[in-house]
Amino acid sequence: MNGRGVGFEWGPAGARHLAPQVACLAVVDVLSFTTAVSVAVDAGTRVYPYRWRDATAQEYATRMDAALAVGRRAATGESPWSLSPAALRRAPRTARLVLPSPNGSTIAAEAAGGGATVVAVSLRNARAAARWLRTQGYGTSERPLAVIAAGEQWPDGSLRPAVEDLLGAGALISTLRGLGTTDLTPEAATAAAAWDTTADPATVLRRCHSGRELSEGAFAGFTEDVDIAAEINASTTVPVLADGAFTAST
Repeated sequence: MNGRGVGFEWGPAGARHLAPQVACLAVVDVLSFTTAVSVAVDAGTRVYPYRWRDATAQEYATRMDAALAVGRRAATGESPWSLSPAALRRAPRTARLVLPSPNGSTIAAEAAGGGATVVAVSLRNARAAARWLRTQGYGTSERPLAVIAAGEQWPDGSLRPAVEDLLGAGALISTLRGLGTTDLTPEAATAAAAWDTTADPATVLRRCHSGRELSEGAFAGFTEDVDIAAEINASTTVPVLADGAFTAST
């Protein structure tokens, strides 16, 4: 980051590149990992990110004495927790939840091993997260911050930059700049500009590739997830990763 206070990159590779250089890493995966984390932590749940949704996830959940979030369409009355923020909002509260995700959860799990503080940021809590980061002194050359937009994956596994994550990252960085944090890399400044020049973020979320997937595409039937992701600054909770789980900052 060349000594700058706030940097911005994409995906797991970007997180791996910047994590050793920073004191804090903000993960942004608006549709839907960090929005789901926000909803769950708002309800008092400890959320354990996990990289894979396979047999090892159940073993890990058992070890953590936690419920396991299943795939969106696999949710049932017995297993009502999933990556869907709407499903989490309707489900009975659970004290502990393992939340697998190939994007945001993977970034969080990898970043945690590097020693940096890890926070989960979405459009629901971008303002609160910026204020908390500012009070903790993050975003300076002494305590640099990396903002990582998770993005999505193409069928071949390569990164697909996702506009919703660009906006989530931009909302955080723009708010930090408004609070006096001005030491931004060009990438971070450009993300902030994308947010500042977007007149109607909620409409962008509904019309973008990921939003349409949830309303009419591969994951049709989950329009409510997009609506919850568009609850801009509705939450004052800042999920911070500690001892393997996201909990509310203190």
